Amino acid sequence: MTFPKRYADQVARLRVPSGFLLVATFAWLSHPTRNSLLLGGAISILGLLLRAWAAGHLAKDKQLCQSGPYAWSRNPLYIGTLLVACGLVIAGRSIALAGIFAIVFVFIYLPVIELEEQHLRDLFPDFDEYARRVPRLIGFRKRTAASGGRFKSELYVYNREYQALLGFLAGLAFLIIKWMTLQ
Repeated sequence: MTFPKRYADQVARLRVPSGFLLVATFAWLSHPTRNSLLLGGAISILGLLLRAWAAGHLAKDKQLCQSGPYAWSRNPLYIGTLLVACGLVIAGRSIALAGIFAIVFVFIYLPVIELEEQHLRDLFPDFDEYARRVPRLIGFRKRTAASGGRFKSELYVYNREYQALLGFLAGLAFLIIKWMTLQ
């Protein structure tokens, strides 16, 4: 799916404000149970771990990252985000939330991914070759040899990945409180 650049530019600016709207919708539509919290929380933690692994390899705009999870996917941070969101939707037990999150991913995040890839294409001459070897999100291509990069905790901090963890913890705390008050 390809989006016009003008549309992608506009939704890129809407990504953060739409997040606040999603939080309000999430608070309103969620109906957690103990089991949904356990299952959804576990899935979200997998997403956070993937995001952390990716952030520890990513030196933004300095070099084309091809190590760690970037050897399997060009956008492991977004896959991690999707897993976190899926986990929170499962924890919140709402079909409506699942639909809303899917629409936001398709119409906001996918165009932003395209914009980011255009930016990387402009910065790094070897991006096209990397894109031929590694799928945009998830694919069936074999893992390619990593370019020797190792996880660096300073990159995790520099990329402010701890913010995703804090956001998840806030969402989970809200769901636990809501569950406890619904009992």
